[in-house]
Amino acid sequence: MNEKPGNYRWVICSLIFFATTVNYLDRAVISLLKPYLTKDFHWNDGDYANVEIAFKVAYSVGLLFAGRLIDRLGTKMGYFFSTFLWSVSAVLHALASNTFGFAVVRSALGLSEAGNFPSAIKAVAEWFPKKERAFATGIFNSGANIGAIIAPLTVPAIAIAWGWKWAFVITGAIGFIWLVLWLIFYEIPARQKRLGKAELAYINSDMDEPDRADILTDAPKVSWGKLLSYRQTWAFSIGKFLTDPIWWFYLFWLPDFLESQYGLKGTAISLPVALVYTISTFGSIYGGYLPKSLIEKGWPVFKARKTSMLIYAFAVVPIVFAQILGSVNMWLAVIIIGLAASAHQAWSANIFTTVSDMFPKRTIGSVTGIGGMFGSVGSVLLSLFVQKNMFVHYRAIHHIEIAYYIMFFVCGSAYLLAWCIMHLMVPRMKQIEL
Repeated sequence: MNEKPGNYRWVICSLIFFATTVNYLDRAVISLLKPYLTKDFHWNDGDYANVEIAFKVAYSVGLLFAGRLIDRLGTKMGYFFSTFLWSVSAVLHALASNTFGFAVVRSALGLSEAGNFPSAIKAVAEWFPKKERAFATGIFNSGANIGAIIAPLTVPAIAIAWGWKWAFVITGAIGFIWLVLWLIFYEIPARQKRLGKAELAYINSDMDEPDRADILTDAPKVSWGKLLSYRQTWAFSIGKFLTDPIWWFYLFWLPDFLESQYGLKGTAISLPVALVYTISTFGSIYGGYLPKSLIEKGWPVFKARKTSMLIYAFAVVPIVFAQILGSVNMWLAVIIIGLAASAHQAWSANIFTTVSDMFPKRTIGSVTGIGGMFGSVGSVLLSLFVQKNMFVHYRAIHHIEIAYYIMFFVCGSAYLLAWCIMHLMVPRMKQIEL
């Protein structure tokens, strides 16, 4: 009788979930403190956009190098150093005394936070067989939603009680708790003494991964140039370039949308923002469950993944009506945005997993970093050419609702465009052989 595999891999998944929660909590704080910072530093929308552009530029650069660094250092130490640095950067926001200072600490936060997803995706590839990777990714990626839920429920209250500086200190300090847990509980499967033989065999059950032991060897590293020569790298990168900016838009502009459209301020924003990210949590988890279910029914891995992504791309489309429905009732707009955010997280769980579908484990950090960099560059461009100029212009002529209508149309069409391009570039599953 075959021994059933254990569940230690889900302990690892919970640690990655915790890190991702902290990651998004730290980056979301500033959007909820915008009214306080605007008052203290006399910001306009352009100043706020500039601070966020500084974060995104640094995040873009950080992603490119973080993925490479994770592949070299390994998941355990790479993730540790990244989280340590971003936690320090988050706390240092409390010391910023002007707009330039905020741009500096936001840049430091962007550089260091870039290590989260390359580390997380690599850890999932090390700890899960292919059929469970999207599900595991969906679970840890839901930490982004939990972080975005916790932020509006706590940050305004902290700012009111003790001032905005303490909001940065308290949220930033949570990362140090994770560091202790990570050192205690994480190790690669082959070295993890808490892992049973049956579960190790289950983790390594994908017979089409000839290099699954390369994490223990000195296998030669693959250059960026070599990775960029593959269509698979470009398919993933373009998909991220077109869809990542949409999530950034929700994260940094949703509180402003609620304030400018419905007059919500302070703690009044907490419930609708929390509802949006609560809804998106279900999408993140189910987004990984659907391809897992299809694979268990006998679907090829790549077909299950791409079919799921197409469904999620269509699920975003109704957001183009958010502005119209929101004029009838604010909660209709909140629910529509929540559903679109949910579909994004479902999409995100699967597009990340395409990397481990198509590439050997020793390149996953680098490819994830390259694609993440493209996604962050797309976010910078959206901020520069759409959000910053368009929002300032329309706010000046008291037609800010037009700017949001345009942005919601962009949100609704981005995923279908990304799916079509990805399908044209990689119509069939073919894993890279190095």
